[in-house]
Amino acid sequence: MAGGGTGGHIIPGLAVARELRARGHSPLFIGTERGLEAKLIPPENFPIEWIEIGGLNRVGWKRALTTLADLPLSIWQASRILDRAKPAAVFSMGGYVAGPVLLAALWKRIPVVVMEPNAIPGLTHRRLARFVARALVNFPETARWFPQERTEVTGVPVRREFFQAPKKPRGPVLTLLITGGSQGSRTLNRAAEESWPLWKNRFTKILHQTGAAAYPDLAPKFQATGLAGRIAPFFTDMPDLFAEADLIISRAGASAVGEIAAAGKPSILVPLPTAADQHQLRNAQAMQNAGAARLIADAEMTGARLVEEAGRLATEPGLLETMGEAARKFARPDAAKRAAEVLETFLH
Repeated sequence: MAGGGTGGHIIPGLAVARELRARGHSPLFIGTERGLEAKLIPPENFPIEWIEIGGLNRVGWKRALTTLADLPLSIWQASRILDRAKPAAVFSMGGYVAGPVLLAALWKRIPVVVMEPNAIPGLTHRRLARFVARALVNFPETARWFPQERTEVTGVPVRREFFQAPKKPRGPVLTLLITGGSQGSRTLNRAAEESWPLWKNRFTKILHQTGAAAYPDLAPKFQATGLAGRIAPFFTDMPDLFAEADLIISRAGASAVGEIAAAGKPSILVPLPTAADQHQLRNAQAMQNAGAARLIADAEMTGARLVEEAGRLATEPGLLETMGEAARKFARPDAAKRAAEVLETFLH
């Protein structure tokens, strides 16, 4: 199991690993000790081995030079791990960790299965696309990057609780869920704060995940507004909040988009402008083109714009419901199961 650095690479990979373990197999992760995988994998009781590698895409020239200098060593380290593990296949969610592992696997003629969660594949998957044994993609338009006969649309693994979110009929109160992910988003936090005085005399409830850094400053200010709702650094009950929300305001990472689709929720997506290869922009465009979301550029996201766009969506009869249904068409509840089935085809 290769892929790390961010939750968007690790969490779907963990879902596939759990499915494999339930089927009697023994997944082994390869990662870096400074990536998020070092925190997320060990508590799940999966073995993980370490290599030394950094990013290449959208990094400074010093970091790029360091990564290139580390690449031969990291490929050798990955090669040694593969020699010991003797895997039937290598599964990749992408990210800089995956590069050396996939290069080592291809050199050893070990089948490589990639799962690409973004509309535009990351650097590693783009460069190695023609060599993969199978490609599992989240968006139909992503298939054009991979060999047609070896590619299928599976979606990305999402916690089952999101799929179980019941449809919510519109009531007199518009409930907004604002989230920039586990770390929060400065842009969304600022826009939310700017919007608070503009919601007065409106029937609105705000649920806002700020991230740990911004919470101490924003929490007392929110309480002082008297607005309904709650604000927290991190919500552990996110599937329940999705079920409660009428509209979600979010970044557009693959995991976030996958959860929105699974819950069948309309959304306003604000892509992170520094995301590698503008993949968040492409994800948001795919959702908007399907009628499932509205896209607002990071530089244009203000409190006034948030109130204006949310108000426009909420006042047009049936629009939020139509957007939610369009979002649900992107959802595929058996993505982890399908990935495990594909991997099992390489057992000898």
